[in-house]
Amino acid sequence: MKAWPKVALGDICVSAERYTTPTPGEIYRQLGVRLWGKGAYEREKIDGADTKYANFNCIATDDLVVNKIWARNGAVAVATQEQAGTYVSTEFPTFVLDHGHIDPRWMQLVTKWQGFWSACDEKAQGTSGKNRIKPSQFLSIKIPLPPLPEQQAIVARLDALAEKTRQVEAHLDASERDAEHLLALRFHEAIADAPLRPMAEVAPLVRRDVSIDPEAIYTELGVRSFYKGTFHRRTVPGTDYSWQNLYRVKSGDLVFSNIMAWEQAVAIAKPEDDACVGNHRMLTCEAKADCVVPGYLWYYFTTPDGFDKIYAASPGTAARNRTMTATALMAIEVPVPSLAAQQSFDHLQAEVAALKAQHAAIRTANTALLPATLERVFAGGY
Repeated sequence: MKAWPKVALGDICVSAERYTTPTPGEIYRQLGVRLWGKGAYEREKIDGADTKYANFNCIATDDLVVNKIWARNGAVAVATQEQAGTYVSTEFPTFVLDHGHIDPRWMQLVTKWQGFWSACDEKAQGTSGKNRIKPSQFLSIKIPLPPLPEQQAIVARLDALAEKTRQVEAHLDASERDAEHLLALRFHEAIADAPLRPMAEVAPLVRRDVSIDPEAIYTELGVRSFYKGTFHRRTVPGTDYSWQNLYRVKSGDLVFSNIMAWEQAVAIAKPEDDACVGNHRMLTCEAKADCVVPGYLWYYFTTPDGFDKIYAASPGTAARNRTMTATALMAIEVPVPSLAAQQSFDHLQAEVAALKAQHAAIRTANTALLPATLERVFAGGY
């Protein structure tokens, strides 16, 4: 494939000068530019009396808009038709593209290209004012520019590819919604007419005391909010513990953060969490194997009924005061169906988790597809 010529932006665009003086009492729609080629967006509106700028520039469809400060991080965008009529300050140099030489959609692709971000960063290096890029420097950047028909053909192919990735995402989303719906149905079937028993009977609090060795290393376990699982907070020597008690955590423990349980900080300790430690704020419960399955019990606390009980056991009026005591947790009553019903549900839950893990891998590949294709485009290989 023949290499495309590289053309300076100054040869294919000119400054857009639609300046207006902000009028007090008049409301102006403002435009912002996201980093890393993510496009422009409409910001909050502003009264002309509330701006420090003497001039605003009015945006038109297909304008090329640059954020002076963040251009080095890919904050350059092509304005859409919906964004026409918005305004930017002098911190956002704006240019009109020569449609006879460049398709605005091609320029939009350029703004998403890592090579373009690097060029902006290079031009901004060493300048005053927090590495703001000057309009003259920006216009000196050269970009690959194939003939207009070729630009349009490539844009059309990439648009088709983007649509396919959107369809894949929509399919994955629908599949996961169906799986979650099935899981909820099976759970409600499992707990129908199930007796209620307090946590103290089925998953009592366990405190596996740790005798702190100053020369040993300990990994602290944390629990993320919104049922996002456990994480390793830090790994430190025993000398870092001057006053707090530590307790050993085992894989399969149901772990509650007593100060954040009200924000759904509830998780099951994973195999890699085995032998981690928690402080007094981690309430660890060990499910009795002859009556409850940890995964089933965790799911119950993600349901509205289960979470309502956690919230009720975490009294207070502010986040820092919403503390769930061990006594309150142990008093919570949970439905306990037959062990076979719990095991069947937990097996289904594991299958749903495996499905989501597969989908996560597909999503990762899907997300990387367009950027990788874009790199091939500007390397002349598409």
